[in-house]
Amino acid sequence: MKRVLGRIAGMIPVLLGVTLLIFILLRVVPGDPVSILLGEHYSQETIDRLTRVMDLDKPLIQQFFSYVGNAVRGNLGESYTMKRPVTTLILQAFPSTVKLALMAAAIAWVIGILAGIIAAVRQNKLLDHLFMGMSLAGVSVPIFMTSLFLQYVLSFKLKLFPLTSDGRLISLILPAIALGWNSAGSIARMTRSGLIDVMQQDYIDTAKAKGLTKASVILKHALKNSMLPVVTMMAIQLSSMMSGAVITESIFSIPGIGRLATSAIQNRDMPLLQGTVLFTTIIVIIGNLAADLLYSVLDPRIRRAV
Repeated sequence: MKRVLGRIAGMIPVLLGVTLLIFILLRVVPGDPVSILLGEHYSQETIDRLTRVMDLDKPLIQQFFSYVGNAVRGNLGESYTMKRPVTTLILQAFPSTVKLALMAAAIAWVIGILAGIIAAVRQNKLLDHLFMGMSLAGVSVPIFMTSLFLQYVLSFKLKLFPLTSDGRLISLILPAIALGWNSAGSIARMTRSGLIDVMQQDYIDTAKAKGLTKASVILKHALKNSMLPVVTMMAIQLSSMMSGAVITESIFSIPGIGRLATSAIQNRDMPLLQGTVLFTTIIVIIGNLAADLLYSVLDPRIRRAV
């Protein structure tokens, strides 16, 4: 419990640091948000008045602490371009990202773990080389290339799936495959490596000597003890997916967090971009915390230490 509380307390300086960093970066980038919003055909008086309304005339340090104080209360400001509360926009976009992330994670975990187990069992055999080659391709090929390939073959040519998201669950299958394939490759390689290492331990030989079947030895003894690093990767991957798959959501026109952040960058919408970055940071931290908790479940030694 103390470890969990310590990690939660450690979130505060991280969130403050990320907020300060994005706050500074957005204000050193060339361009005036007021001029961007108004365009070229407005008087200086109008520009000055809007600057005061948006509190951009105040010192930066005052703007920062004012933003932090509002953020603690759940107020992330109002989008410059959409004229709506940033918190509302994020909460509306988040369900789309969650659906995509969960589907991609399910694909990555099932395929990655199964491929890793089979590759470890059939070490240095044909299936091992085949699965590891596919996992290497998954890790190496950029997500945007995978997405475009899937769109061209399965949507444009074979007409099996919608080209872009249309609100139906079937329209999320292609982006989930594109997003999950990269993660599946990493999980497969780590599962194989961990399982091969555990299978060489003495207690595995003892389990075999007791007459247990090979499948029972792998599933009940070896796999559980080889999953600790895999669990960490899985938790981080899921939190990363939920924090916004920018490229995937943009290519498949999914109205999620990633696409919202892209829109904020293009329009230099500072409150919206700050809000999405802060929100995604919280998701990543929660993912890391979940990995720690899963560690204690999988490894009794860690549970006793906590």
